[in-house]
Amino acid sequence: MTLSDEPNSDLLISGAQIFDGQCWHSGKNLMVEQGKVSARSECKPHAATILRNVPEGSRIVPGFVDLQVNGGGGVLFNNDLTVSGIETICKAHRAFGTTSLLVTLITDTSENTELGIQAGVEAAKQGVLGFAGLHLEGPHLSIARKGTHSADLIRSMTERDLALLLQAARDLPKLLVTLAPESVTPFQVRQLVDAGAVVSLGHSDAGIETVRLFVEAGASMVTHLFNAMSPLQHREPGLVGAALGFGELSCGLIADGHHVDPIAIRIALNAKQGPGKVFLVTDAMSSIGWEGRSFRLNGRDVFRKDGRLTLEDGTLAGADIDMLSCVRFMVEVIGLQLDEVLRMASLYPAEAAGLEKCGFLTPGAPADCLVLGPDLEILASVISGQWLDHQGCAG
Repeated sequence: MTLSDEPNSDLLISGAQIFDGQCWHSGKNLMVEQGKVSARSECKPHAATILRNVPEGSRIVPGFVDLQVNGGGGVLFNNDLTVSGIETICKAHRAFGTTSLLVTLITDTSENTELGIQAGVEAAKQGVLGFAGLHLEGPHLSIARKGTHSADLIRSMTERDLALLLQAARDLPKLLVTLAPESVTPFQVRQLVDAGAVVSLGHSDAGIETVRLFVEAGASMVTHLFNAMSPLQHREPGLVGAALGFGELSCGLIADGHHVDPIAIRIALNAKQGPGKVFLVTDAMSSIGWEGRSFRLNGRDVFRKDGRLTLEDGTLAGADIDMLSCVRFMVEVIGLQLDEVLRMASLYPAEAAGLEKCGFLTPGAPADCLVLGPDLEILASVISGQWLDHQGCAG
């Protein structure tokens, strides 16, 4: 995968169906000028335009948006809290169609949380390709639903913690914070939301009435549906029930066949009340774009085998999957129509996180898109108006 055009080169991409995030368009060209979509029509290029003809049967679709990316390319953000680490992670996921992502810091020390935020702020200043902001998953979670998070690092939110997050919400292009009601207050959530942060509930054993208080305070998402949360029961719907029954909540879903059974996925999709949506996340670790078999997280070994990442005791530790594979899983195993799956991988997460410029290909939108072949393989992609060759689709 190589960047083959200069930034801000004008492009005319022809020969494919175009999915704009809502509808399909046939017999059209996609015109890119100054890094933005300028037209979906039979427009003619000017002399300086680079022409890209794609194979028959190709589809041009919005680039994927992933709100939960812990690592990639052999780098786990917790272990490399630098701009270079962020660049490596973004590059690894670009190869699998993700053009915008939130780099995720798993529960860690206060010092490392501050370093992670500093790296994110600097990455934004440097314009790291594909970096849309940070997702801080913890440390203000519930030990009862800790999953792979270290119990020794989980704690209640202090005034100092809140001040750090409020500043991060102002300094970062986007801040998503996963919190558990057990470790924060509704007032703290309201302050975060008022500062521009997106608050997601997760790693929690809270009952539905407690969750309701936090939704009223401004929480708008649920992190990795079904995993590390109070389950749906007939007298106590728990966080799962709240995620599906409260229309204010959107929820991420790890579609790897290990975190959630296909039957549970189908039930959730049928049950979800809107306007909130179920969207795809990878929860990917350092294994994406990397051949290693194990790595370290908070001083513990994580092992890679048969598409799963686990601690020594068998606890799932993130996911060994990229967004393109999630899309294929939802089409091939779950049986959804491709256009709805594409929305789950792009438009819906962008809307949930307030990434207003992502998830669609309409005039004025950033030119972040993929060229997919008939078998959902990535032939090429465009990110910030720059063409990237993947499988020989050089135009």
